[in-house]
Amino acid sequence: MGLPSVSVITVSYQSARTIKTTIESVLKQTYPPKEYFIIDGNSVDETVQIAEGYRDALEAKGIRYEIVSEPDKGIYDAMNKGIRKATGDLVGIINSDDWYEENCLQRVAETYEQTPFDMFYADLQILSEDGAGNCHPYMVKRSRYRTPVVSRDWNHPTTFITRKVYDRFQYKLESVHDDWDLVLRIRKAGYKVVVLNEVLANFRMGGASNDKDIRKCVARGKARYRIYRNNGYSRWYWFECVAIEAVKYLLIRR
Repeated sequence: MGLPSVSVITVSYQSARTIKTTIESVLKQTYPPKEYFIIDGNSVDETVQIAEGYRDALEAKGIRYEIVSEPDKGIYDAMNKGIRKATGDLVGIINSDDWYEENCLQRVAETYEQTPFDMFYADLQILSEDGAGNCHPYMVKRSRYRTPVVSRDWNHPTTFITRKVYDRFQYKLESVHDDWDLVLRIRKAGYKVVVLNEVLANFRMGGASNDKDIRKCVARGKARYRIYRNNGYSRWYWFECVAIEAVKYLLIRR
């Protein structure tokens, strides 16, 4: 069968402080992607200039590199733009606060060669950031595939989905949990999911999904519950939604 080709997408907005680490993690991959897309939301800081500075290095490794910077309808609209551009067998999305381990794409491709999948995800290293901007290991979030399905078993930065599945499913642009809705729709459709218990990416705490404002916590919980119910899951999942937001509120250092 051979190793699959991989497309990587990074969505960014005002990411000058962090995007360098993200891009360098793609550049250092032991199994380079076929193509790499930066989909930027019309940043006015130096995000695009920093991204442009890596063009020669990426193209020297045979990676097709494209930067798009324009207004959008939010993070999932930007992801959909990148997905529509992707031509690889597998598509991974790593946001501009996060970064891959150097062997990430290689382990994904090797896993696909051994056990072809429709969706893949792996373990995630979560890091906290101190006042000086330095990241420190906080915890490893393990991935699992089980029933009942819960979002704490899944890690977006380590997720790779086949181009064929993305031809059928993209993000709905309805809430901050559009990514989780996509996972549930893929599972509901009966596609093959493979999980690898190795740390393949790093997640910097912060961003819209971790804002500690109590009103936003409640809104996220309601959105998550609505997504569960819309995909046919039990109304008792509201316990899961409350628990997740409570843990974020109590443990995340902001």
